[in-house]
Amino acid sequence: MCNVTLSYNENNALARRKLAALLATGLFTKLDEPVEVADAAEKEAHRKEVEEFLYGSKILAAKAFAKHL
Repeated sequence: MCNVTLSYNENNALARRKLAALLATGLFTKLDEPVEVADAAEKEAHRKEVEEFLYGSKILAAKAFAKHL
């Protein structure tokens, strides 16, 4: 199981509806409290995973911008 953290403007009706629709599929559940990473090794692994994801996103975005500009 993986955890996904979403940030959204809770005053935005469209964002609330989309989140409700996502939860209504039954594929996702809402946690009442955030899950904390247990130890330093897990924190470092999580930080590295986030860093790699952001790097990949930047590369893909750069390719998309270059293609369409």
